[in-house]
Amino acid sequence: MGKKYDFEYIIIGSGPAGLTTALNLTKTKKRIAIVESRFLGGSNINTRDIPYAVALNFSGLFNQASTCPELRNQDLTFSYPTAVAHQLKTVVETGEQTKADLAKAGIVHLSGSAHFLDNHTIAINEQKFTSEQFILATGSTLKTGEIAGTDSVKYLTPENAIKVRRTPKAVLIVGGGPTGCEIATYFAELGAKVLIMETAERLLPREDKEVGKLISEHLTKTLGVMVLPNCKVVALEQNDTSKNVIFRNARAEKLVRVDCVVLATGSEPILDYGLENAGVKYKNTGITVDKNFHTSAKNIYAIGDAIGGDSSTERAEYEGHLLAYNLVNRAKNLPNYGGFARIINTHPTVAVVGLTEDDLLKRDRKYKKAIVHLDEIPASTIYNQHHGFLKLLADKNNHLIGACLVAPHADLMLGQLSFAIRHVLPIVELAGTPQVTNNYSQLIKLATKKLLDKKH
Repeated sequence: MGKKYDFEYIIIGSGPAGLTTALNLTKTKKRIAIVESRFLGGSNINTRDIPYAVALNFSGLFNQASTCPELRNQDLTFSYPTAVAHQLKTVVETGEQTKADLAKAGIVHLSGSAHFLDNHTIAINEQKFTSEQFILATGSTLKTGEIAGTDSVKYLTPENAIKVRRTPKAVLIVGGGPTGCEIATYFAELGAKVLIMETAERLLPREDKEVGKLISEHLTKTLGVMVLPNCKVVALEQNDTSKNVIFRNARAEKLVRVDCVVLATGSEPILDYGLENAGVKYKNTGITVDKNFHTSAKNIYAIGDAIGGDSSTERAEYEGHLLAYNLVNRAKNLPNYGGFARIINTHPTVAVVGLTEDDLLKRDRKYKKAIVHLDEIPASTIYNQHHGFLKLLADKNNHLIGACLVAPHADLMLGQLSFAIRHVLPIVELAGTPQVTNNYSQLIKLATKKLLDKKH
């Protein structure tokens, strides 16, 4: 007989990647455990997707009411503690459902931080557990970079920024990526004075320049945010009344005083749990895996943020489903990331799927594009929303290869664009799809028509 283990599968990490894998592996009828050092459900439930959705929905509603012409002369107020309490209530309720799902599935929850002793053994709180196979879904953590003073100055992170007990008077956000722009939107809509610094020459540097320009203009002109590009924060200092932020701009060091600092400086994979002892190879960018998520250890797999690449709940869940399916069915299906989108929950929302124009230019690929601005459709006037556009990109065979949508509820409209890109549909099919009249989806109707009328 072979060696007996405590479990057939131990999944380390209970975020969307780990949780999805665990629940789908129950089809094997084998002993399964999931390890979580903090909160069941990971960042999706506890610190990112769900609490941010609640927070930004609240700030957006308050800002809409405050700027609505019919309500402009009303003295609108809000209870911030009540808003935060609603976030926490939603998180708790979702977390309880997660616990119930695991219990119903017969999955054992091991609470604590795992550390590999060898490729079949982990230690948790001075206890040892063995498993025939491991799946690493350990996620990521905040990357603070080389900013001095972070060990002595109290700062906020994307995890706790939207949970502070009161809205700050003046807040500096370090980082103009998706999370930084979302936090800037949240605090500015609630009336705080907001500064946002980005090392690149514009906000959202990964996206095409139209996106960063529009979001920057909206933040500055509509919400009063001060945007400072080409700025690198080098140190934080604390005094009796404020926090000093020292930054470098055009080779000169400058200082700004605020009462709150949020570091939205990006993330990096969590890798410090004895991977060397298990024979798992990794780099600073993530655990090394093959196309089937197999690590260098024959009985260990890794998925989600742990392997680097684009971070998204949708990608993590997809990889969890695919890995579990392959393990259950002894298959070797390869991942297909076509049609996966990046969503930035600013107001307006940014949704990007497929290739960007920058991607195509770097690859020297021929393409054609069409742009329709929000103020070209009736919905802009109906809902008093004028910031936004849809850009579609097509290849020489008139297949959609990229889309960038900046509009209210862009995430809700993105499905048909993702479907068209994932399944390589001709533009004419999308152009012939009926759209709701006087709705934002009219952008798709007009953009596809423009695209069909264009020549390369």
